[in-house]
Amino acid sequence: MDTQTLIQEFLASRVFAVVGASTNREKYGNKVLRSYLQRGRTVHCVHPSETAIEGVPCVRSIRDLPDGVEALSIITPPPVTERIVREAADKGIRRLWMQPGAESPAALKLCEELGLSVIAGGPCVLVLLGFRETR
Repeated sequence: MDTQTLIQEFLASRVFAVVGASTNREKYGNKVLRSYLQRGRTVHCVHPSETAIEGVPCVRSIRDLPDGVEALSIITPPPVTERIVREAADKGIRRLWMQPGAESPAALKLCEELGLSVIAGGPCVLVLLGFRETR
């Protein structure tokens, strides 16, 4: 499947989650979260120690996400991404978008082995959602 089709399917999801969400508004994990919020999307945060980011409650792990999350934005270091891929598959989340810098050959191979739809090495979700910096 070509990247454009993968992107269209990803963005057609109804419920998203961001792994690597950050309280620091300068970090991409925060900007990706805000981009979903700016577009009125239903989004959840995964963070091991925060309780809320940008007013969105956080869960500690992917397994703690509510059922119904269809798409996962990943903004983590590559070794963490590899673990996240397996956890997403175990949770039934089939659409993944590894933001630039989060991907690794091992994570991509695992996605293929698990039959997951993955966007990696390409555009950033911030660009495609038209993220606007606000204060």
